[in-house]
Amino acid sequence: MGVFEELTARGLIAQCTNEEKVKDLLNNGKINFYIGFDPTADSLHVGHLLQLIVMAHMQKAGHRPIAIIGGGTAMVGDPSGRTDMRQMMTKETIAHNGDCFKSQMSNVVDFSEGKALMVNNADWLLGLNYVDFLRDIGVHFSVNRMLTAECFKSRLERGLSFIEFNYMLMQSYDFLELNRRYDCVLELGGDDQWSNILGGIDLVRRCEGKEVYGMTFALLTTSDGKKMGKTQKGAVWLDPKKTTPYDFYQYWRNVEDANVIKCLKFLTFIPVEEIEKMAEWKDAQLNQAKEILAYEVTKIVHGEAEADKVRAAAKAVFGGGANSDDMPTTALTADDFTDGAIMITDLLVKAKLAPSKGEARRLIDQGGISVDDNKITDVKATVTTADFEKGHIIVKKGKKVFHKVTL
Repeated sequence: MGVFEELTARGLIAQCTNEEKVKDLLNNGKINFYIGFDPTADSLHVGHLLQLIVMAHMQKAGHRPIAIIGGGTAMVGDPSGRTDMRQMMTKETIAHNGDCFKSQMSNVVDFSEGKALMVNNADWLLGLNYVDFLRDIGVHFSVNRMLTAECFKSRLERGLSFIEFNYMLMQSYDFLELNRRYDCVLELGGDDQWSNILGGIDLVRRCEGKEVYGMTFALLTTSDGKKMGKTQKGAVWLDPKKTTPYDFYQYWRNVEDANVIKCLKFLTFIPVEEIEKMAEWKDAQLNQAKEILAYEVTKIVHGEAEADKVRAAAKAVFGGGANSDDMPTTALTADDFTDGAIMITDLLVKAKLAPSKGEARRLIDQGGISVDDNKITDVKATVTTADFEKGHIIVKKGKKVFHKVTL
């Protein structure tokens, strides 16, 4: 099976320009392709993971990935999929975020010995002369056609700043530069990038007289169409300091039944034939499929040793031996106690199991909180230092969230 068929079988490909030519290039040639990552935070998240997995599939088929760190484009901000303007960031923040991205990408894509490139578009965007850019690049873009692009159309009523309107030109210029510097002939991205990708293809054709190509892949969404990778605590990050490997594992262990097979196809390298067999699993077997998903995705992002640890921790929790060192942990100090006790509502907030005391009270009223397997029914209940006789307590929220608290 060629890589084009592999990506198709996994349901990853959403749209493609000149499909037959792209199919031929991917199955019978060796090409340079790129995906851009704007460093708008200090960690990649689950949405980026899908892009890295696609890059890895392509790399394994013999193609060379070019990962662009958007040090220049992040200065402007992509309006695609946004209802408001992104917060402006300093050059220092963007540079720091880009450095964080590099180490995380290397866990999934092999950047050794020229097998992949990592470049920063700040190298060619930040030094541009504005008037020259307008004359050489801006002249090729039709405002009327740009306004029909979904990324702009959806923002016109709410307001679209002129700085954001330039984003398509900048991303298109990236493709032109990469084609000139590295003979890059294919841009990949999420399906929300289709308009920007088409802009780059057209610009390369107009400036260089060459045909280049674009391909988008499906977005990772829940059954109701919302982007995956959000929890009550916020985004699911690839940085273990922002989302612990245990919480990362549990996120995938607890995905909706309807999403398990799709996530296995999108985010793991398990052969499609094996995943198709799992599609027939039900009940307890479906939980086994979720465990496989959680383990495989955690292994890709955090390494096999860490995946083994958190899987063992999860089994210890659900098997009744909920005292693993690998569980998410909050350490209390004497200052957290008053006369040897702490309110359960304060403890839930401290452990970040509830964002506020009000939410903590709601969880207790709904019967969603237990301490060492004892359900808490009184919102005024306390935990005392005597409860830490074995050095810790286990707080359970709902059916699936376990948290160790130490003293």
